[in-house]
Amino acid sequence: MEKEKNKKKSSFNFLSISDVKAYQKKIDEEYMNEDQILHFKKILKTWKNQLKNEMNHTLLYIQEKSTNFPDPIDRAAQEEEFNLELRNRDRGRKTIKKIEMTLKKIKEKDFGYCDSCGIEIGIRRLEARPTANLCIDCKTLAEIREKQMNG
Repeated sequence: MEKEKNKKKSSFNFLSISDVKAYQKKIDEEYMNEDQILHFKKILKTWKNQLKNEMNHTLLYIQEKSTNFPDPIDRAAQEEEFNLELRNRDRGRKTIKKIEMTLKKIKEKDFGYCDSCGIEIGIRRLEARPTANLCIDCKTLAEIREKQMNG
C-alpha cells in the first residue's frame, strides 16, 4: 500500500494525475457543456504543470550528475543517459505545445469535435487522450493512410 502512494504517476494516466474521476455524463446532457469543459481544463492544466516540473527536474538532474569521467566508456554511458533525458524533455516540450493548442481550442469553443469530419470525439476518448483532435474513425483512417504511404 505504501509503495502505491510513493509510486510516480504516469503522465499518460490523465485522470489520476489531475485527481479527477471519470466524467459521469448526466441524462440529456449537452455535449461539451460547462462542466465537461471544466473537467478537461483541469486535466490539461495539471498535465501541463506536471510536464513542466519533469522538464525542470531533467535539467537539474543533468547539471547535478554531469561529471567528466576519465574513462571513455563511462563518459559514453553518461552521454547516452543524458541524450535519453533530453529526448524525453523534447517530447515533453512538444506535448506542452499540443496541450496549449488544445486549451486554445477550448477557449474558442472548438474542443471535443473532430478536425476532419466535425463529429463529437467523445468524453471517454478525450479522457484517454485529452489532446485528441480526430474521432476514432478518422484517426483509424489516417493511420491506415500513413501505413500505406510509408510501405
